[in-house]
Amino acid sequence: MFFAMLPRTGVNMSTANRELVHRWFEEVWNKQREDAIDEMFAADGKSYGFPERNSVLIGPDKFREVHRSFLSAFPDVHVTVHETICENDRVAVTWVATMTHLGDSLGFTPTLQKVSLDGCSVLSVRNGHIQDGRNYMELEGLVHHLKTIATSAEPAPTAA
Repeated sequence: MFFAMLPRTGVNMSTANRELVHRWFEEVWNKQREDAIDEMFAADGKSYGFPERNSVLIGPDKFREVHRSFLSAFPDVHVTVHETICENDRVAVTWVATMTHLGDSLGFTPTLQKVSLDGCSVLSVRNGHIQDGRNYMELEGLVHHLKTIATSAEPAPTAA
């Protein structure tokens, strides 16, 4: 029987990939380390489904732009990974992001609302880097909800 092993380390490929993906969520999101994006995301890597369902971000620079914007809106974001399944070069995780809407980078006034977002990401890892990530979440619904709160809180225009 053949088990995929990393050269000379004796570490199972699935274990190494799991550790990389968990490190991604910890370093990129919880610690907000931008340089971790370059360390872990392949130069030609693709991220699908973030920030919008049909989005495709190619390369660390594009991902970094969206990362900055997201953190500007939710500077206290914390992602908790709940389940992880690994097979060969694929890692699937379920996660929950908890955060407070404190910034205006979504295009409207911060609502100061504490919110959570459930999601699932399926990532491919090659040569120690995330090659692509397919993200499934209801971020658009969350943004719509926050925008409704923000616009209902704005004072109505006064008649002249």
